[in-house]
Amino acid sequence: MDEPSNSADVTGRFQPTPELPKRLAGLWAPVIIGTVLWFVAFVVLLLAGVDGVWRWTTLAGGGLGFVGMGIMAWQRAASRRGTRGAQRGL
Repeated sequence: MDEPSNSADVTGRFQPTPELPKRLAGLWAPVIIGTVLWFVAFVVLLLAGVDGVWRWTTLAGGGLGFVGMGIMAWQRAASRRGTRGAQRGL
């Protein structure tokens, strides 16, 4: 049976998978936009005087967006350092 190879000159059945374009692989834009939208929703609910679970849900969504950005920055720094378990391409 043929063994897959990662060399660039391989043709046929086991060609290497191409890299994703940066605009599809980049996670920062959707995370930032989502976090901003959560905080905008929180401010709208705050100004509208809505009390209850929705206001706290939007605040928690924005807070988790900041946590996610911190994790992404941590993974990027680990990848730059060459840590073995770090995700690449963030």
